[in-house]
Amino acid sequence: MSAYRTIIVGTNGSESSLRAVDRAGAIAGDSGAQLVLACAYYPPSSKETSVAEEVLKDEGWEVHGGAPVYEMLRRARERAAAAGARNVAERAIIGSPTNELLSLVREMSADLLVVGNRGVNTVAGRLLGSLPSDVTRKSACDVLVVHTIG
Repeated sequence: MSAYRTIIVGTNGSESSLRAVDRAGAIAGDSGAQLVLACAYYPPSSKETSVAEEVLKDEGWEVHGGAPVYEMLRRARERAAAAGARNVAERAIIGSPTNELLSLVREMSADLLVVGNRGVNTVAGRLLGSLPSDVTRKSACDVLVVHTIG
C-alpha cells in the first residue's frame, strides 16, 4: 500500500507552479495516487468584463467564466500525465489560494499537498506571509514545498 492516496497540487499556470505539478505528477504516478490539480482564482468584476467585451466586440462572450483557468488546468494535466500521473482530476475554485487549497485538503481527505516555493524568500513573503509558508503551518496533511525557482 502506498503512502499517499490523494495528492493535491496548487497551480496558477506559471512555469514555477508547473514544476510543482511535474513533481506531484511523478509522486502520484509512483504511488498510484489520485492527483487533484487545483487552481484558485477570483473571476473578473462586471466592470472588467464590460471593458473586455467592448474591446473584443463579437468575441466578447469569451471573457465570461473561467476560460483562462481551465486552459491553465489543461496544461497542468498534460504536464502531470507526462510526469507519470494516471488518475488526474481538476478543480477550479473561486477564492484565495491558501484558504481554498486547505479547504480542498479537508474536503478530499488528502494525504499530501504540493506547492511551489515561490514567495518564500521574498520581502513580501517574509512580511505578509507566502502561500507555501501559510499552508505548511495550517495544513491537516503532509506538505511538499517544491524548489521551483532558480
